[in-house]
Amino acid sequence: MTTDAFPKVRQASVGEGTIVGTAKGAGMIEPNMATMLCFLCTDVAMPRDTLREDLAWCVERTLNRISVDSDQSTSDTAILLSSARRPPAPRNEFRRGLLEVLSGLSFDIMRNAEGIGHVMRVRVTGAKDESTAVLAARAIVNSPLVKTAVFGNDPNVGRIVSAVGDYMGNVGEPFDPDRMKLRMGGTEIFAAGSFELDAEKEEKLSAYLKSCALDTKRPPWPQHDRTVDIEVDLGVSSASAEVLGADLSYEYIRENADYRS
Repeated sequence: MTTDAFPKVRQASVGEGTIVGTAKGAGMIEPNMATMLCFLCTDVAMPRDTLREDLAWCVERTLNRISVDSDQSTSDTAILLSSARRPPAPRNEFRRGLLEVLSGLSFDIMRNAEGIGHVMRVRVTGAKDESTAVLAARAIVNSPLVKTAVFGNDPNVGRIVSAVGDYMGNVGEPFDPDRMKLRMGGTEIFAAGSFELDAEKEEKLSAYLKSCALDTKRPPWPQHDRTVDIEVDLGVSSASAEVLGADLSYEYIRENADYRS
């Protein structure tokens, strides 16, 4: 368990069998295959090539789209094993079940992150392609200024707009702020090139952030499943992606400043 506060186990029924998965990881989490340890088992008899293809496809859309601290581990591992004791399941049903298990484990890793105070769920739409959507969302969850604002329950949404603009500018992607829209918790905060904020809306957003907060001491059980939902519409095309991130707390700094391997 090392710095994990509680065990993470998920399962899904597929055909006449089951997929069960467990994962370990709380820090040094940044997408690049899957920066943690994840073991998946099924009793469904699926061909080896199918297991490999479906695992890669599902990992790319789950474990590769989470980030606690933008640091990678040296022990990236996700393994899928089959005992083949049950009949094969339809391919689409098997992939759906595997995606469900990995999505659940990814979320459990995030809400059990070291020093976690909030889980951020960032969805970028209107991008030119899926890769751009993923990287723009990752730029938001990995921004220290966005992380600290969220930890402080401070709706400093200019930091979110800045993170998107920095990424798009640094990679040379066309970016028109007049076409971008931004929402937090369903509340529109940026549109047509200007901020849509007032004192009442800022107070509402601050209360929303507080309602999503977690105890940074991390008790040995999941506290709740609420997330800080940030939606960005780039207004370019139709591609979209979702990334989960963590805020940056005093407890994360203390834990990693004091940690000795």
